[in-house]
Amino acid sequence: MSVTAFSHSLYKLFNQTRKIDFLAPLLLRAYLAPVFWVAANNKWNPFDSGSSLNNTIDWFGNSEWGLGLPFPEAMAYMAWGAEYFGAILLALGLAVRLISIPLMFTMLVAAVSVHWKNGWQAIHDPMSPFASADVGEAIDRLHKAKEILHEYGHYDWLTQHGSLVMLNNGIEFAATYFVMLLVLFSIGGGKFFSIDFWIKKQYLTK
Repeated sequence: MSVTAFSHSLYKLFNQTRKIDFLAPLLLRAYLAPVFWVAANNKWNPFDSGSSLNNTIDWFGNSEWGLGLPFPEAMAYMAWGAEYFGAILLALGLAVRLISIPLMFTMLVAAVSVHWKNGWQAIHDPMSPFASADVGEAIDRLHKAKEILHEYGHYDWLTQHGSLVMLNNGIEFAATYFVMLLVLFSIGGGKFFSIDFWIKKQYLTK
């Protein structure tokens, strides 16, 4: 078989996978919707009378222990609204490309204002080429915490479902979510399992 014939056969084979190309945007939406739902409700759960957005507003506005952003109240409500309604729209597959824009913006703001100073990694890992400059100190603190727990705590019980780690709080997660949202902005909510698809099929393709 010639290289051209092989390439043509391979192209036809891969082209058959387009029958399930709805899976990628569906899984992206299914992954991101709970992420933003939890993030929004951690800021403010409107169905919980004991919850409010005040802590987030204070954190956005305070320059000493917070972000020191201008118009903190407006910024907090916009961030909450993008995440809260964004989660709902992503789950429904409605206005996916549109809602991806403010969600990408919130990820950019989070990456630059909160996580940038910590480098790339979400969790300290001294073996990574992207390790932060203070990774050695962080790992020392992790070893010390493990020693204390071994001596005074129930270490085996505490680590039954996973090892202890030292959070670095870098831009890794925000950047990952941004890329996933950028893909959804480019391809939309996908076929069959999104309201956008049926709206387009019913009203925009005739």
